[in-house]
Amino acid sequence: MKTEVREAAVITVAVALTGLLLGVLWWWLAPHVPLIADDSAVYLKDTEGEQAIGVDGTFTLLALAFGAVSALVVFLVRRRGGVPLVVALAVGGFLGSLIAWRIGVWLGPTQNVVAHAKAVGKGVTFSAPLKLGAKGALLAWTVAALVVHLGLTALFGPRDPDPYQSPYTGGPSAPPAA
Repeated sequence: MKTEVREAAVITVAVALTGLLLGVLWWWLAPHVPLIADDSAVYLKDTEGEQAIGVDGTFTLLALAFGAVSALVVFLVRRRGGVPLVVALAVGGFLGSLIAWRIGVWLGPTQNVVAHAKAVGKGVTFSAPLKLGAKGALLAWTVAALVVHLGLTALFGPRDPDPYQSPYTGGPSAPPAA
């Protein structure tokens, strides 16, 4: 059990650190939300634009892909599975999502919209800060990792011995008497 817990801790840290890559990819691939300022306020340049939801969608799709890949890698490295391994995937995926979210926000445009608007000037288009509006997207990595790992384990994992298999003949034996 100690070995499984140690392996699970390593997997948790490795999966969580992969969140750094997810954060950079999210920052790089997410659409920019254009803002424009006048003398009194800051407005969306395109009020019917889909960029804001695209930011959430980009994060979610990337997190789903990272979850599937991390589950595949963990399954290929350790086919036996086990509860500590599954918990490591879940916790590592969630921590990786949190790290990715904070890294993307940190790398993105400044969070101080008013100062940014003053710096670029009146009537000039600039990008809104990168933010995750749908916080449920933080669970996408975890859900994808667990579903893919469960599927791989069900399809390709080791099988439990059949309790009704006769050890002598190889054929079925009579069920135990009640």
